[in-house]
Amino acid sequence: MSEGSRVTLTCSVNQPLVLSVSPSWLIPGASVTLICHTEPPSAGWSFYWFKAVPNSQDSYTYEPLPGTSSGTANNSFTVHGQTHTAGYACSAGRGDPPIYTQHSRPTFVWSSGVHPSASLTVNPDRVQHFTSESLSLTCEGSSSQWRLIRFLTDDSLLSFLPPATINGSTYIKNEAPRKAVYWCESGTEFSNAVNISTHSDGVILVSPVYPVPVGESVTLLCVMKTGNIPSDVFFYKNNKLIENERRGEMKISAVSESDEGFYKCQYNGRESAQSWMAVQCKSSAHFYCIIIISVFILSSLIDPWKLMTLSLLVVKLCPLSIS
Repeated sequence: MSEGSRVTLTCSVNQPLVLSVSPSWLIPGASVTLICHTEPPSAGWSFYWFKAVPNSQDSYTYEPLPGTSSGTANNSFTVHGQTHTAGYACSAGRGDPPIYTQHSRPTFVWSSGVHPSASLTVNPDRVQHFTSESLSLTCEGSSSQWRLIRFLTDDSLLSFLPPATINGSTYIKNEAPRKAVYWCESGTEFSNAVNISTHSDGVILVSPVYPVPVGESVTLLCVMKTGNIPSDVFFYKNNKLIENERRGEMKISAVSESDEGFYKCQYNGRESAQSWMAVQCKSSAHFYCIIIISVFILSSLIDPWKLMTLSLLVVKLCPLSIS
């Protein structure tokens, strides 16, 4: 190995890596694509992929993802079947023998779905808050040692918040306008993640911080900093006026998947920020019905009489899935 090649390898070891994930918010069970970027871009790297595991030092250890210990020539990798919030990192190596970079900073994919072993609850239950208000965030589940994480989306800044102080909850004083994602971690457990934004003035939209199940009702309000709820408000979905009529609230009596989207309100020339309202659909029931239907359709190709059985089964078990 020449002296020149040693210099090149040493520079490569210190080359920063940036990991991006897509999508940032999960649809449970969907694939997640990881892309590892070298800065500045350069060729000849093998890439290694890791899951970020919380440790007790306000940091992470990194476990190789299955099947990636030998590295990949491609700088992208797909994770299948991810259902909960998770953190990932990458590293790269080149040369013979290979010399490796340090791990990238962890990058997270978030899930809004709550599961029993790890959950984060927010009080008051809404996405938008004024800076004059406080909110409480509570980590619950199978662990007794949680840490609360805040990721400022505008600055891409990750911070570990102080431990819970009162009745297992962490109280946060909203001192500055910001947009952030919060979640809880303990061992290998990650909770659901929630979007929280704080605002110094104007009006805010009161909308649920958690996904609304299909069929349930939801009410959206426009609230002033004084706490007053005006009665002559316009509501918008995906930047389109919902009805050309002022009203005090917007109520959806039975939420459907088509109601998912960005909402905002406008009062007296003042407009709230927009917030995403997620809808929790019957995805698991739909998935299993598709399997049942597919099996019987294949069977019916052999035995046409099974078409009747198929029809009865679909009507009985899958009415919501096919409506």
